[in-house]
Amino acid sequence: MTAARVVLAIAGVALLSVAGCGSSGKMPQLMNIRSETAGPDEFSIVPPKPLAMPEDLADLPAPTPGAGNRTDATPDADAIVALGGNPAGAGGVPAADGALVNRAGRYGVNGNIRPTLASEDLDYRRKNNGRVLQRLFSVNVYYNAYGKMSLNQQAELLRWRKAGAKTPSAPPAKDGEQ
Repeated sequence: MTAARVVLAIAGVALLSVAGCGSSGKMPQLMNIRSETAGPDEFSIVPPKPLAMPEDLADLPAPTPGAGNRTDATPDADAIVALGGNPAGAGGVPAADGALVNRAGRYGVNGNIRPTLASEDLDYRRKNNGRVLQRLFSVNVYYNAYGKMSLNQQAELLRWRKAGAKTPSAPPAKDGEQ
């Protein structure tokens, strides 16, 4: 019996030591947004617009090889229209929004913000890297690392309601809440 336990203990230690060798040496990813598989990416598939008969067939563009057609998806232009903008004038800021843009950029605009945030995030995660077994088995420690920075949505909603702010997009207040 003791020989079997010794063999199991040695096998367990060997398994744990080999499991720690799986690091690929690349920069750690906090959350995996992009698919690393060889299959299709379900978020890159955009369905075409439905076919529709135009009012006048003379409005149809002449067929041009390589050019787009009326059923091609235009997600950027569709988003601009959904937000109340004009996709033809998407090259600049409308005059009515100039004050808003100036207010948002009043402390300056950092054109290098993405690499700066990425390096700061990597530094923060290295300092808050999780426990030994989490590191050993590559457990995602996102929620542990940023837990103290998260916002309690329900408490914040209740705080705003008590202050008298309207919250039309939130669920209705329960009995006893304002």
